[in-house]
Amino acid sequence: MTLAHKMRRNVAIAVFGGLALRLFFIFKFPVTDSGDAPFYIELAWNWLKNGVYGFPISGHLTPVDMRVPGYPAFLAAIFWFAGKSSRAAMLAQAVVDLATCLLIALIAARLAPESSRRRVALAGLWIAALCPSTANYTAVVLTETLVTYLTALGLLVLLEAGLGMPDAARPGAWHPGPGLSAWFLGGIVAGLGALVRPETPLLLLAAGLVLGAKCWRPAEWRKLASAAVLMGSGLLLPLLPWAARNWYVLHDRQFLAPRYSELPGEYAPLGFNAWTNTWLWRFRDVYLVTWKLDVEAISIDDIPASAFDSPEERARVAQLFEQYNDLLTLTRSEDREFGEIARRRRAEHPVRTYVKIPVLRALTLWFTPRVELLPISGHLWPLRDEWQDDRKDFEPTLALVLANCVLIALALRGAWVARQRPGWAFLIAFILLRTWFFTVFVESPEPRYVLECFPAVLALAAQAATKRG
Repeated sequence: MTLAHKMRRNVAIAVFGGLALRLFFIFKFPVTDSGDAPFYIELAWNWLKNGVYGFPISGHLTPVDMRVPGYPAFLAAIFWFAGKSSRAAMLAQAVVDLATCLLIALIAARLAPESSRRRVALAGLWIAALCPSTANYTAVVLTETLVTYLTALGLLVLLEAGLGMPDAARPGAWHPGPGLSAWFLGGIVAGLGALVRPETPLLLLAAGLVLGAKCWRPAEWRKLASAAVLMGSGLLLPLLPWAARNWYVLHDRQFLAPRYSELPGEYAPLGFNAWTNTWLWRFRDVYLVTWKLDVEAISIDDIPASAFDSPEERARVAQLFEQYNDLLTLTRSEDREFGEIARRRRAEHPVRTYVKIPVLRALTLWFTPRVELLPISGHLWPLRDEWQDDRKDFEPTLALVLANCVLIALALRGAWVARQRPGWAFLIAFILLRTWFFTVFVESPEPRYVLECFPAVLALAAQAATKRG
């Protein structure tokens, strides 16, 4: 059996193994009624059947810009072929995710030395195909699978554009790769990703930071400017039709989507969000506080003691929640009072707000077991009690936690092995930048928000398979 034949066989086995894992989640644990899934399905169906990108408001089908249209367009295309079938959407996502696995293998190979590329690519494919943290999101009608594919494609394109190219022998020199048009293509991919999740252009920001470090000599600023203009132009190109639609239909200058997905005339609870940013870092508190706002009553007993700096502050927050619970609507005056409490807490404890809480949120994003879409409690503590009282949930939760820890350990090992290789800095910058963004600017530390980092993480993990010597 030739080496090429063995390689093809291993690739086929990995792909079929990955497909089996995704089909297991799709047929065993499908999710169609959780989170934003019903909202995306309704948007796609209204767009397909009625030609209106919107949903009923006060009995009338009303155009909205609350969500960017990339994922609803993906669903609408599937519904056009298969009818309003969530199962068909999940099966399509399984195919997309397997394509992502192949892209991860190519990214891993791009980072590896010539002598180890086949070995590292195959390792990357196997790790990606069998990664439960990404596979289980194919079984839910949410954006994660599609945007992770576009992120992986963007990473690969930008590596090929020049970020994965070796520097010349002269220190500080940089060569832009096979053609500057690749930067434009990278911008287009990021723009398409922004139509699925608005924060996808962080990919280009990471590229810009790395390019800025490479092109620090004045003689190279022209190349830096050319790459930046091409990436920016590519980014805008997919967004222009959406922006034009928003201007023409809604008379709104909107290239992405409102920060808090509010409808015209609605106000965002900025004060309340500022208050939660001073203490909220556990994922369980998102369920108990953030996601209940304007939907359910919020109990002061569900809020941890770290949310209060004094008994007087706790008493004031309890009073605000009593007022809110009467109508299940946060008024503007109540929101302003939460904002005042937040400003006082930030002023008195800036290190806690700007350092401690973001660090704790980063740990939540990366180490919370991703079981929120599975019929599993996700509880591990206290270990003895969970083992004795809820072993059925405890065992899969522990298995997923251990698998995640092994993956991160492999990625750290691979990052160390590849630390001097072209492209390494770009992948690391993207992971750190996206983690920072979601720990500082997003109120809910949902573990799924770092799934878009997994193409970089898995490609780095594959570097541990590099041949020694």
